[in-house]
Amino acid sequence: MSNIITVFFATIVTAPIIALFLFYVFARYFTKNNKRSFHAAVDSSTLFFILAVHFLVVIIWERSYLWIIMMVLVSIAMIMVITHYKIKQEIQFKKVFKGFWRFNFLLFFFAYFCLALFGVIKRIYETFA
Repeated sequence: MSNIITVFFATIVTAPIIALFLFYVFARYFTKNNKRSFHAAVDSSTLFFILAVHFLVVIIWERSYLWIIMMVLVSIAMIMVITHYKIKQEIQFKKVFKGFWRFNFLLFFFAYFCLALFGVIKRIYETFA
């Protein structure tokens, strides 16, 4: 049983698109609302995209740059809090966190595809070079 769970999580971390789709299907089943289901899927799969980007970086460059990913996350959070404060004159942490989390989804979703494409091109180049 634990092997099945391990394989399931390994698949989701290495292919977060599957996680996004599965979370959407489950959310759609429970909410019956496309917009809320998509938002729930995005919110739920963001962590998987962050982890997938980390593991792609490790595979491509054979080094962990997790500290850079963490610094990017902290920097984005600081920028979001400061921007929200400048605009609204008060900080609503729920809104700031939601915006922070969804921005990270967009960033790491894009980074995942760029790194995957770069990794494939790099392997092809190394094979023929």
